[in-house]
Amino acid sequence: MLAFSVLVAGSFSLGALAAPHVSPSAMNAVRFLIAAIIVGSVAAATTGIPRSALRAPWRYPLLGGIFAIYFVLMFEGLKTASAVSTSAVFTLTPVMSALAGWVLLRQITTPRMALALAIGAAGALWVIFRADLNALLQMQIGRGEAIFFWGCLAHAIYTPLVAKLNRGEPPVVFTFGTLVAGWLVLSAYAWPDILSTDWMALPPIVWITLAYVSVIASATTFTLLQFATLHLPSAKVMAYTYFTPTWVIVWEIALGHEVPPLLVLSGVGLTIVALVLLLKDEG
Repeated sequence: MLAFSVLVAGSFSLGALAAPHVSPSAMNAVRFLIAAIIVGSVAAATTGIPRSALRAPWRYPLLGGIFAIYFVLMFEGLKTASAVSTSAVFTLTPVMSALAGWVLLRQITTPRMALALAIGAAGALWVIFRADLNALLQMQIGRGEAIFFWGCLAHAIYTPLVAKLNRGEPPVVFTFGTLVAGWLVLSAYAWPDILSTDWMALPPIVWITLAYVSVIASATTFTLLQFATLHLPSAKVMAYTYFTPTWVIVWEIALGHEVPPLLVLSGVGLTIVALVLLLKDEG
């Protein structure tokens, strides 16, 4: 999950550069297809794809559709929100994931975990509202952040659902089924956008981002996430996302972008405190 947070962070910074140039649904349909080919090849070369993985095939469209919602709304949000503030919204996912984990799996959140989640949520809100207390009190949230919040809700539901619906399939096989189904669902929805997009006229940043999110932020992180969800409670799995805003800031600096003000960065510091608390609880 630590590797997951580093890799996911790159998709926020690169996604913010690519989002204005292409339909989010069309781009993610292609992304799911590329990722499915990669993961399917790995599955075939390692564990194989047993016929038993086809039991209850409805599981895959459900999971793939939910994760497709997350990715599409992420790119839609990045059209107007900064990479840092969007990644801060992402850190609200552990709180929602803890609630979803209790509803679906009856996973109990300990007092230490609850405190950590509250601190992390406070830090995320501080960044989302750009350290402006009046904006926070008046709930003046940006359009992009609001759109991505609903995507994060889908992500939070997805995490415990993986543990609930997995029937012993290896993570790479389960990931492959999810990606294929997600590609089919998203392609059906985005077909008009796919046809109307002039793919050869897209700027290089779109192709760079597509390569990154397909290979790194889809194929790799899907497998990492599914492996982790089978070994950790949902809230702890998503707790590692508290590192994401920090890694996004590193990405933004590397790409030559402006660093957020120190007052805003204090909110990022709270998310790191939350992660440390959760890691202590892990031990």
